[in-house]
Amino acid sequence: MHTILQPEGWAKPIGYANGVAASGRTLFVGGQIGWNENSEFETDDFVEQVRQTLKNVVAVLTAGGAEPHHITTMTWYFTDKQEYLGNLRGIGQAYREIIGRHYPAMAAMQVVALVENRAKIEIQATAVVPQ
Repeated sequence: MHTILQPEGWAKPIGYANGVAASGRTLFVGGQIGWNENSEFETDDFVEQVRQTLKNVVAVLTAGGAEPHHITTMTWYFTDKQEYLGNLRGIGQAYREIIGRHYPAMAAMQVVALVENRAKIEIQATAVVPQ
């Protein structure tokens, strides 16, 4: 079971949680990027790479017996902050389609580059499956 941690008096965050408490079996999802199961990029579109990256996160969760609502934390790394901010509506739509309306603790940051040259986004996640 997960409990959202919301300090008293703080404004409610939109699209993420300030913190999550959970107990159970922990799964760690290594950084996933926007390529398909054959390690091939199908697009250079930012939102579509986010969509594929989220699908990849879910595929790893599924392999570990977890579901998107078990995610407790995510870290998003992107190569262009303006591209991220300029696509929030599309990112939100892709997120809700793949993850649902489950908002774990999150961090997001711009990085200079990702290891794969065509990658625009990388997402790392942790999930906890209740006992």
